[in-house]
Amino acid sequence: MTKVLLSVHVLAAILAIGPIAVAASLFPRYARQAAAEGGEGAGTVAFLHRTCRAYTVVGAAVPAFGLATGASLGVLGDAWLIASIVLTAAAAAILVLAIVPGQRRLLAPSPDAAVAGRAVSRLAMATGVFNLLWAVVVVLMIVRPGSTTGA
Repeated sequence: MTKVLLSVHVLAAILAIGPIAVAASLFPRYARQAAAEGGEGAGTVAFLHRTCRAYTVVGAAVPAFGLATGASLGVLGDAWLIASIVLTAAAAAILVLAIVPGQRRLLAPSPDAAVAGRAVSRLAMATGVFNLLWAVVVVLMIVRPGSTTGA
């Protein structure tokens, strides 16, 4: 059963978090481009936002299967897993509290281009932090400090 849980956890991470990382990373670029072209390309920006929103819901399966896998392996108390859980929670908070709402605000017409430009920059930074947190979680999952598997 552990192998099945681990497989589903990894597949969920690839298929849910991957699209969020890509769409969220592309959003600032296309938002800037759409603003510079007077709204041209707004459809692409809206599509990227919908992608992030939809996969955010699907992405909830990743920590659920991760916790089930950790329980099955008996490693819920290991420091590397606790660190991964904390980093995953931080990434989720950034996604739900900064990235998705920031994208939504940028989709609304803004009379002030300077404010919109700063918002795009903040969104790009939040997205970079989100992606960095996930990269660290992936490394922790692979290296598992203190593991006796020889990895």
